Amino acid sequence: MLTIRNMSPAIRLFAIATLTPAILIGMGALSGGVWVGLAVLYLTAFVSILDRLITRVSPQDEFPSGTALNVVLGLIHLALLPLCVAALAGPWLVPLEKAALFFAAGLYFGQVSNANAHELIHRSSRALHRLGMWVYISMLFGHHTSAHVLVHHTHVATRNDPNTSRKGESIYRYIPRAWIGSFRQGYRAEVARLDRINRPAWRNPYGVYVGGAVLFVALAFLLGGPKAGVAYIGLAGYAQLQLLMSDYVQHYGLQRQTDANGKPVLVSAKHSWNSPHWLSSALMLNATRHSDHHARPSRHYPALTLPQEAPMLPRPLPLMASIALIPPLWRRMMDPLVDRWRNA
Repeated sequence: MLTIRNMSPAIRLFAIATLTPAILIGMGALSGGVWVGLAVLYLTAFVSILDRLITRVSPQDEFPSGTALNVVLGLIHLALLPLCVAALAGPWLVPLEKAALFFAAGLYFGQVSNANAHELIHRSSRALHRLGMWVYISMLFGHHTSAHVLVHHTHVATRNDPNTSRKGESIYRYIPRAWIGSFRQGYRAEVARLDRINRPAWRNPYGVYVGGAVLFVALAFLLGGPKAGVAYIGLAGYAQLQLLMSDYVQHYGLQRQTDANGKPVLVSAKHSWNSPHWLSSALMLNATRHSDHHARPSRHYPALTLPQEAPMLPRPLPLMASIALIPPLWRRMMDPLVDRWRNA
């Protein structure tokens, strides 16, 4: 049984950081009031303040208990999402409480649920992989399961990767390009994979991604009416934006050079932006240690490191995503850093 007391120190940190907002959001969805306010404050001001005050990073730790937390977070997501939809569509919260719940839940699903699903789809276990896949499908983003593994990790830091943001490209141009491009290229990659392993076309998981999304939306409308359907689509869209904003920040402007044959050089630490900040890193299951993840995609999140030669973001990842919403400020802050790393 997963309990805080019997966890190793590193996993305990991840558990406290990720489960606390889930509890606050769940209580807020049920009763509103102070719980909703605390959820918003935790995911914004509290995380920002502790990132600033506590400079040490979490200890490194291989499993065993990390997988249990991944499963718990995946199951919590699948329970918390319909609970939040019901609260947003129901009569027991006032409009201000609903607005705060929508904001907090969207942040949680986009930052914690996404980071956890991202961890799961990299696992070799079929059950764990499928749990991550269904978390993404529940956010109407199932194609990310294929596109991230088959496209992003192969073509990262090149023009062939739709999820690599380009220097000077605003986040507002990036988001539609990345969403549409990853959907298309992920589908093509799955077609090629099935052909390579001699599997029939109907085995393409895109049928599950799209069919599952349609089913979830239909259930929301049928069981909760138009308000629930709109709330569900809104929450899913908000979570998707959080994911895309993270991708935008973590790869902005970094490109792989080409060798004499015109092929990109191997991915290295300098092809991803990282964040060493304490609580936001724990909240996102070390997804902020992005260079090491690209170097070792199968390495479990507690063991990810911060290479000394890796580019570092000047502010925590969630704050940098907010800054990206103001393109002139973003470019003034980031373009000189991009130039420095391109010339390194």
